[in-house]
Amino acid sequence: QVQLVESGGGLVQAGDSLRLSCAASGRTFSDYHMGWFRQAPGKEREFVAAISRSGRSTYYAESVKGRFTISRDNAKNTVWLQMNSLKPEDTAVYYCASRQTGRDFTTPRGYDFWGQGTQVTVSA
Repeated sequence: QVQLVESGGGLVQAGDSLRLSCAASGRTFSDYHMGWFRQAPGKEREFVAAISRSGRSTYYAESVKGRFTISRDNAKNTVWLQMNSLKPEDTAVYYCASRQTGRDFTTPRGYDFWGQGTQVTVSA
């Protein structure tokens, strides 16, 4: 099975930046498309960003477009989420996930493996 471990979350002020990391192990990392999701208290898990197997295609939620950047290095079995200009509305637990199909990137269904999540809190 694929194991995913997120890191890099923390407590920051509005306007600050954070870089989340997701380290993968267990199977061939380059076989999987990767995504980032987030879940705030009392809300459903929502799509943030996704990246193709090769890393040459990326997808973003409208709420983070222009502020967040997803990237990957298959040689390091790692995917990152660079978050700039953070807002209090970005406060959530952020999850890394993987899938083999290239369909429905924006929904949690279809992602096969998930990390435990890392907390991001943005204060005003």
